[in-house]
Amino acid sequence: MNDDDVFDDGGRGGDGFDHEASEALEDDVLEEALRQAAAILDPVPAELRRTAVEAYALNSLHDVDAQLAQLTFDSLVDAVPVRGPDVPRMLTFSTVALTVDVEVTAQGMMGQVLPPRPARIEILGGPQSASATTVTADEMGRFTCDLSLTGPFALRLRSGEEVVLTEWLRL
Repeated sequence: MNDDDVFDDGGRGGDGFDHEASEALEDDVLEEALRQAAAILDPVPAELRRTAVEAYALNSLHDVDAQLAQLTFDSLVDAVPVRGPDVPRMLTFSTVALTVDVEVTAQGMMGQVLPPRPARIEILGGPQSASATTVTADEMGRFTCDLSLTGPFALRLRSGEEVVLTEWLRL
């Protein structure tokens, strides 16, 4: 037995009071007070909350095992600005195993799955849309769609057993 064992009070500070537990309780009380203040001073609009819940359900409940493809390139953010009518928006979504390049214009979208493979791609139009628009990528991974996107959208790609879901974006 050493001096540390004799004087170890389990974080109580020598006075028999558990200071770590007290600090955790204070943090919980402060967090709850901040939540209540935010709810009063800057509440989340009911329509936004409903839309978020519906979008989450649309994404999450269908494909629990889907991989999330992260947005790795967006021409609005990552490219030199181009002026002119109907400038396409270029997007790249990536997972460890594949990449989806997409070009979106007012007339629709076209894209390619890399490495090339046939796939079924659902264009999800947000919770206001009752159904997704489905297109097929050919053996080179290329796909097109004449759907004009007006709100938030995401892509769900199915290739064999693999399911990939992109982040939601607004044009």
